Amino acid sequence: MEERELIAKEIENIAEPYLTEILDFIRFLKTKALEQKMKLALASESSLKKDWLRSEEDEAWKDL
Repeated sequence: MEERELIAKEIENIAEPYLTEILDFIRFLKTKALEQKMKLALASESSLKKDWLRSEEDEAWKDL
């Protein structure tokens, strides 16, 4: 059985007050994943910037 199915089965038996906490935790994890993606994108930008700012790049993309 996949983890997603196991989680769904467990949630079926959770008391209502805990469901709010579970939902909060799921939203926290989604936010955390998004923040990690943003950090990676920003780190990539600084390392790629030197290539993006070359005149050869401007020439290659001028017709788009």
